[in-house]
This record gives sequence, C-alpha cells and structure tokens, in this order.
Amino acid sequence: MATIIEKLTLARRHLERVQHAWHEPADWDDLALYGFYALEAAVDCAGLHFGISPGQGHRGRASLARTLSKRGLDDVSDLLRDLNDARKSVAYGDGGLPELDAEEVASRIEAYIESISALIEQGRAQ
Repeated sequence: MATIIEKLTLARRHLERVQHAWHEPADWDDLALYGFYALEAAVDCAGLHFGISPGQGHRGRASLARTLSKRGLDDVSDLLRDLNDARKSVAYGDGGLPELDAEEVASRIEAYIESISALIEQGRAQ
C-alpha cells in the first residue's frame, strides 16, 4: 500500500496534466482521465491521513470522499462521478460528456489537492 506522501505526490503529478488540459480548447481526454486519477489519489491520501482505509474502486472512493467531507474537506464525490463518466465517454466514445466547465473542474481538483497538502503539512508540524 502506498504511503500518504506517495499518494500526495501521485495526485500532484496527475494535477500537472490537468493544468495543461483545461485551456481552450479543453483536452477532455487528459482532463477527464488525469483529473479523475488526481482526485482519487487525493481522496486516498486524505483517507490515509485520517486512518480510514481507501475505498475499493470508484464507488468506494466516492463514499470515502463523502466521509471525508464530515471531517472538513470539500465533498468531491459528485465530481468523482462526473469525471468517471467523462473519462468513460471520451475513452469509449459511447456517450456525451457530462455538463462540465473545464476551468472549474481543474480549479476544484487543484483546490482539493492543496487543501489535503496543507492538512498533511499541518499534521507533520505538530
């Protein structure tokens, strides 16, 4: 199992791809895929920080995201669902993209990762 720092590093690495993908015209292939992976890694990281086992699969992580929101983090469970739907849509070409604004998606992912980073740093400082 990956450590908290490894998960945070992974989330940040995926975030770099997100930050390059949201500019017009948005590259939904990368934005959906790496946004989804960045958010999942961030949720896993926060779960590990709080001693909560990361959920199995996409639904487990969405459930974990809802649980983490009770600990003061944003509830990103709906965004996880939307990004998973978008990821499948662009990968399989079998449906339309959910109504998403690329800049808003990228901003929310970045803000979530930064809030978790601050949480981890605060915990290390204590």
